[in-house]
Amino acid sequence: MHHPEWDTPERRALRDTVRRFTEDRIVPHLAGWEEDGQLPRELHRATADAGLLGIGFPEAVGGAGGSPIDMFTVTEQMILSGGSSGLIAGLFTHGIGLPHLIDGGAPELVERVARPVLAGEAIISLAITEPDAGSDVAGLTTRAVRDGDHYLVSGAKLYITSGTRADHYTVAVRTGGEGATGISLLLIDRDTPGVHVSAPLKKMGWWCSDTAELHLDDVRVPAANLIGVEGGGFAQIMQHFASERLSMAVQGYATAHRCLDLTLAHVRHRETFGRPLSSRQLIRHRVAEMARQVDVARTYVRAVTDRWVAGEDVTCEVAMAKNTAVAACDAVVDDAVQLHGGMGYLRETEVERHYRDSRILGIGGGTTEIMNEIVGRLLLA
Repeated sequence: MHHPEWDTPERRALRDTVRRFTEDRIVPHLAGWEEDGQLPRELHRATADAGLLGIGFPEAVGGAGGSPIDMFTVTEQMILSGGSSGLIAGLFTHGIGLPHLIDGGAPELVERVARPVLAGEAIISLAITEPDAGSDVAGLTTRAVRDGDHYLVSGAKLYITSGTRADHYTVAVRTGGEGATGISLLLIDRDTPGVHVSAPLKKMGWWCSDTAELHLDDVRVPAANLIGVEGGGFAQIMQHFASERLSMAVQGYATAHRCLDLTLAHVRHRETFGRPLSSRQLIRHRVAEMARQVDVARTYVRAVTDRWVAGEDVTCEVAMAKNTAVAACDAVVDDAVQLHGGMGYLRETEVERHYRDSRILGIGGGTTEIMNEIVGRLLLA
């Protein structure tokens, strides 16, 4: 079976493009965007103009083509070049907000929404999680009642990435009875009466990625905005979980790799008692362990991704890949802060941001505990 390579000449060229773009257009401004609590829309347009926003999306709907590995290459290189997982979350929210629509939406809906999003002119969010239903997707209660050629939608959604800036929401709603079979997906426009968006939620990390709570009060949504078939929402959501989880795994090992690079530079440069830190065995062994964890996580996540792209059922391995990358990232960001000493605790030091940002990776996209539950169930099935 053919497994795509991560280091082809085309992907090396892509990395060079991403590196230059990140160093020129992101790194000088990222601290300011963190303080602002959001990314500017111009960044979405600039990323689209550079040919990077639509990677992994079909050209037929305005994307740039390419496979998920190209998309993950962009994610990885942006972080390695001085970006952050929070930046990825805010800039590439359409990575989770758009695929269901492209797969299952009516052509005119796809045309109206997907093209502007992939051109960086509009923002789309995915709204599944609720105040009382996170990992338990089948337990969601936001209700959509058919009323002629519309649905009337009421409920609340929480932790919606890019929610305060979004123009469109892909929303999981209950159109039928209880459980998984009663769930559908609807495209809801921000400017529809009854859509109320909270102020940005204040978070531990991912500051430049705005997060909102949505309240939907009798929102009239055209039935033509149904994505896929009524009652098919749960299966659609599950279908795209692998891509989200692998993306977070890539963010995890890339963040760890970036923190390793920053730490290696620091311990070579920093002198204590007349010698560089790197001359001390304790430090050398610590960075050796950091490097081992990074390399194991990267190698495993890429191997699982290759199998997923090749069409294998790797549900179990995707869960293990996410947890492997999260564990490596947790350990390495902690060591990076420690080896930077007092500087590692200062806001101006890059590893401090990665330390805070990394904490969400074991929660979002399926918690570490849920990943282990998936693995355990499949092992014992």
